[in-house]
Amino acid sequence: MNVHFSSKSDMHATPQEFFNKLNDEFNFTVDVCATPENAKCKSFYTKQDDGLSQNWSGNVWLNPPYGREIGLWMAKASEAAKAGATVVCLVPARTDTAWWHEHVIKHEVRFIKGRLKFGGAKNSAPFPSAVVVMRG
Repeated sequence: MNVHFSSKSDMHATPQEFFNKLNDEFNFTVDVCATPENAKCKSFYTKQDDGLSQNWSGNVWLNPPYGREIGLWMAKASEAAKAGATVVCLVPARTDTAWWHEHVIKHEVRFIKGRLKFGGAKNSAPFPSAVVVMRG
């Protein structure tokens, strides 16, 4: 069971094929939480850019760190949607958490069948995922 509670990183690179299907639907303009190696849009913010302090507008892609600060990212996503952005988030389906009840439940939630393989991982994630669509 330790595998469910451990990770080398709280960053999980979005599978490209999975992203492409969502990008076909939403035509993303910015990836607000990326590294130069895993950015999904031409315009993106890295940890050094501090995506939480940036203005999010247009059609936003968010695959936040899955650690303790995920609630901050989801709060920012909800604020950006209220200001007119469309924010699409790939998150772990942690329906029992405060951040889920405070920032996710009032938006469109698409539960993903099966488990994703993040980045170049050999195995699927040990947790279910969901796509949350926050429309402005």
